[in-house]
Amino acid sequence: MMASDDGVAVFERVRPRLFGIAYRMLGSAAEAEDIVQDAWLRWQGTDRSAVIDPPAFLATATSRLAITFAQSARSRRETYIGPWLPEPIDTSGDPRLGAERAEALEFAVLLLLEKLSPTERAAYILREAFDYSYDQIAHTIRSSEANARQLVTRARKHISDGRRRTVEASEQKRLLNAFIVASQKGDLPALEKLFASDVVSYADGGGALHVARLPVSGRDRVANYFASVGSFLACRCNDSMDRNKRTDKRAGAAA
Repeated sequence: MMASDDGVAVFERVRPRLFGIAYRMLGSAAEAEDIVQDAWLRWQGTDRSAVIDPPAFLATATSRLAITFAQSARSRRETYIGPWLPEPIDTSGDPRLGAERAEALEFAVLLLLEKLSPTERAAYILREAFDYSYDQIAHTIRSSEANARQLVTRARKHISDGRRRTVEASEQKRLLNAFIVASQKGDLPALEKLFASDVVSYADGGGALHVARLPVSGRDRVANYFASVGSFLACRCNDSMDRNKRTDKRAGAAA
């Protein structure tokens, strides 16, 4: 690289991947943006003429920053009021995410990843979402290749044990629409048909909404809960989907 190069072009080319790594690690778009910004500052303070592989350097820096942040975030979330849930974002056609393997971005997987240690999470994400070699993973997390393999294996088992079955996107949409309609109408029989007998509802109001602070368990209790608050939550869900559609249209126009 040229000594006079300010590194902007190189950084912007890999920024989608950096955001993708950080978002999967932290489950928060805002926190992921902060990590990417920290990686940029580190990149600016680096002797870039000595960096042989800039994309690898930046991905490693981002992963390590995210691991450190995740470790401190865990202690903060222990005092969080109510359950903390990953921040779902519309990943369809979002170029910032740089996802080689989209299934690693499913909300259910992000939720299961919360139960892994930050290092296990990083190893799993780098392997499953970005197809890193075990040697690359070991270098990134400052470990041995054998340990990197063990971390990925443990993480895979945890994710596999926690998942019940995969559902096609069309089926997910059908179920979501049926849930919104039943919630808006307060239709208990319809809601009960949608839920498994051992369903558990988790709600994260972010301190701004009046939602259940403890998990609600069982088909009857969950159905009654959504029948009573579903109209309000469904309206918020529709508003969120409308915002995503408007964002997609703006992104398409910009492209």
